[in-house]
Amino acid sequence: MPKIDVNEEVFYALAGRRWETREAFEEALTCAKAELDEDSDKSLPPEERVLKIELNDTNRPDLWATAGCARQLRLHQGGKVPEYPFFSSPGKSRPAVHQVRVDASVKGVRPYLAGFIASGKAITDAALRDMIQTQEKLAWNYGRKRRTISMGLYRIAIIQWPIIYKAVDPDSVSFVPLQWEVPLTLREILKQHPKGKEYAFIQEHEPLHPLLVDVKGAVLSYPPIINSADLGAVQVGDTDLFVELTGTDQSAVTLAASIMACDLADQGFTIEPVEVEYAYDTPFGRKVTTPYYFQEPVFCSFARIERFLGEKLDADVCIAALERMGAKAEEVIAVERGEKVETAGIKVYPPEYRNDFLHAADVAEDVMIGRGLTTFKPERPRDFTVGRLSPITVFSRKVKELLAGMGYQEMIYNYLGSRKDLVENMRGDGSRIVRISNPMTENYEYVRDSVLASLLMSESVSGHSVYPHRIFEIGKVAYRNPVENYGVSTRQYLGFLLADKDANFNTAAGQIQTLFYYISREYTVEASDDRRFIPGRAAAIRYQGERIGVFGELHPEVLENWGLTIPGIAAELDLDALLEA
Repeated sequence: MPKIDVNEEVFYALAGRRWETREAFEEALTCAKAELDEDSDKSLPPEERVLKIELNDTNRPDLWATAGCARQLRLHQGGKVPEYPFFSSPGKSRPAVHQVRVDASVKGVRPYLAGFIASGKAITDAALRDMIQTQEKLAWNYGRKRRTISMGLYRIAIIQWPIIYKAVDPDSVSFVPLQWEVPLTLREILKQHPKGKEYAFIQEHEPLHPLLVDVKGAVLSYPPIINSADLGAVQVGDTDLFVELTGTDQSAVTLAASIMACDLADQGFTIEPVEVEYAYDTPFGRKVTTPYYFQEPVFCSFARIERFLGEKLDADVCIAALERMGAKAEEVIAVERGEKVETAGIKVYPPEYRNDFLHAADVAEDVMIGRGLTTFKPERPRDFTVGRLSPITVFSRKVKELLAGMGYQEMIYNYLGSRKDLVENMRGDGSRIVRISNPMTENYEYVRDSVLASLLMSESVSGHSVYPHRIFEIGKVAYRNPVENYGVSTRQYLGFLLADKDANFNTAAGQIQTLFYYISREYTVEASDDRRFIPGRAAAIRYQGERIGVFGELHPEVLENWGLTIPGIAAELDLDALLEA
């Protein structure tokens, strides 16, 4: 979970109050799903004291900064919902003096950008530290280690506008990066600079690399790796900054820019929009003035709120509770439209810095937190039940023990992923994968239909470890199945992966034979045309006439898609099918 260090004096000033005891402060933090990890050192001067706060909500990156967390506490204590007049929205663009032009060359590399100007006050040491911390938390946690989001800060005084965002040959451009003294090409940065080595995995295999320059050709940065040592070297005392974010998911990039803009506005900076002009179509259009409000309202009926929370609440209570969470809401009256009756409820407009209202349940949750957990009357359970492990859980645990005994390390993964990871990298056609209609980001847009992509994701960042690598996972998958009532089957799958220079089909067959021997099952094999494996070196597994799995040597294209240079074998089994039969 994200942890942030906040200057005590700055935090209390932004929160609008000071809590006298640790217990009172910890209770106040619950509205942000946060905990006080470490109190400040009272022996230090007030301006140097630091609080360490742990955030437990991964769906709200707006809380991963001093201003964002303080804002939530201030609102929950009855503070006024802030206005941010610098936002543009669909059909309504704010005037922008500065412009960024996005060249067509970055479309297939790192296609999206958002930015704004922050001015009006000198940056203090505490403010600069917090900006850098917010930058890193958003890029590392929300931006998947800078893969989907990265951020840069620049001094406006020496930038010649407009700024150009383009893709270049990594050997054709050189500049002096931050914390360096001599020019390096982009490729040299990936091999020699500490930040280049740390994030080389994002760009090193691409033929073109992104670059941000001003109209005179001066380099601002090499996103998502490193800023330049002149235009990108922000210092204490600077008064006018350009803040930019680039990435592969336009919604995520835009939301991160909105979070940063709102945080700086709360700290007293003046925010000026920047127009981003694309040479190609984007989900938000070819011209987008950022910060940009793109969130859609979410409706939740009073009946659902009552069902979720166990108590009937009227509109005024719900609206007040949502305002304490930063959201604006309005009552929707039940009306008859022909034979259909539209239910009464609440329509919620998410604040500019949030995009986590994905379902009516999210509205009910914010009503609950906004009103206060202690305001709900506790009820004793009316039913008495005795819990026990389900048969599939018992069977799965047995299989886990066997795989561990065979030398495999257990892994645990998310069930959601991106199309690139779950379909394209696996040479799939996406015919049976389930897509979420309102995903928060493209990284959580699809429900996985196989565990092999998850295993390969781990292997793709494990090249520094000594071979052989043996990993496995037992978890849920879901895929389209017209026979099911809802058109989707959810199954318990086992997947394992072995990466080694000598791994081959015979190795995989031996592993399957060992596993089936110890679970006391008979099986047969037949040729498989699974595109994830090499033709002629893969086999389907049949159990009591049903096809329940596959094993073999991974296809070279799959290995290349994941950046792997060592041969690998993999297998996947439907444990539900083994248990049901």
